[in-house]
Amino acid sequence: MYKINQNYLKLPGSYLFSTIGKKVNAYSAANPDKNIIRLGIGDVTQPLAPAIIEALHSAVDEMAHVETFHGYAPDLGYAFLRNAIVKGDYESRGCDIQADEIFVSDGAKCDCSNIQELFSLDNVVAVCDPVYPVYVDSNVMAGRTGTYDASTGMWSDVVYMPCTEENGFTPALPKKTPDLIYLCYPNNPTGMAITKAELQKWVDYANEKGALILYDAAYEAYISEEDVPHTIYECDGARTCAIEFRSFSKNAGFTGVRLGYTVVPKDLVRDGGSLHDMWARRHGTKYNGAPYIVQKAGEAVYSEEGRAQLKEQVAYYMNNARTIREGLREAGYTVYGGVNAPYVWLKVPAGMTSWEFFDYLLERAGVVGTPGSGFGPSGEGYFRLTGFGSHENTEKAIERIKKL
Repeated sequence: MYKINQNYLKLPGSYLFSTIGKKVNAYSAANPDKNIIRLGIGDVTQPLAPAIIEALHSAVDEMAHVETFHGYAPDLGYAFLRNAIVKGDYESRGCDIQADEIFVSDGAKCDCSNIQELFSLDNVVAVCDPVYPVYVDSNVMAGRTGTYDASTGMWSDVVYMPCTEENGFTPALPKKTPDLIYLCYPNNPTGMAITKAELQKWVDYANEKGALILYDAAYEAYISEEDVPHTIYECDGARTCAIEFRSFSKNAGFTGVRLGYTVVPKDLVRDGGSLHDMWARRHGTKYNGAPYIVQKAGEAVYSEEGRAQLKEQVAYYMNNARTIREGLREAGYTVYGGVNAPYVWLKVPAGMTSWEFFDYLLERAGVVGTPGSGFGPSGEGYFRLTGFGSHENTEKAIERIKKL
């Protein structure tokens, strides 16, 4: 008789955005005349850039001929894309990353979840709090997080690193030494960033303690301040203690196309095993690459035309974030973020929980956001709004909120 993975049953409730979707659908069904503005999920709304569309059409045409047809992609990804990534994302910033250390995949979300398969179940995991739920959820499914305390919203074996108003949303180095440290900068959900000097402290700490940093840089394209690093490999010693995840979803609008990559340096060796070789074997065994057509589209991201067009798209979303940030401040809210990421993190009114504020905005203004508690215990009392909507809807949403 087959048995199930009991760890899945430990997960409380449903996935955050599934819960939001159910609430919004129920409200919409009960109020079909209401125009709902969605500023909750971090999905892009602008069409793919012309350079990317051109590359997609060209690649599709190639698939129509025997001479240029492509089947399975190489395990690591096509050389043309990996070389473009090296030149555009790493060499340009003085970072020593080689093309064969880059693993192209169907998205950073999958890689952030799947990477934990490389590690023993007795590894201690540390996460920023609040943070993207996938980091904790994937380790729960693996059986690495202990027991869940519903009263605190915390797992017994997870090291939580609070990111709050009091510490400027920058976590302190943990007193209990973890083995795996998840960092996400610019941060989702707070929209806050970390300076290179502060990130260097984490790299030094990880090397000293023998820990590994799992660094999610999905929002690096939105960085606007000079002292904020675009990659952890800008820090000295990062090759020996860090794996980095990247996504084309936010910088190029690939949420519906699916493309990402993970950097696993060859210097990462522990207990006689190379993490680079292990991840390569996982790619070969559990194929999660991206099709030729999509990888050609990814290559176009690094073209001169693609860079110029995507810079305009990033500016569009950041202008939305600025509209949200400034509008909320005018309405009397305390807000953070929206400078190095398209997310705005606001304090909910006194006396309300983050889910109560969600219901309040939905019912009174027809605006959908994301409750902070869905990102972790320290997210309670906060709320996330995203600049990924259309500019017209963003302005309408802020005007509605101002009238409350």
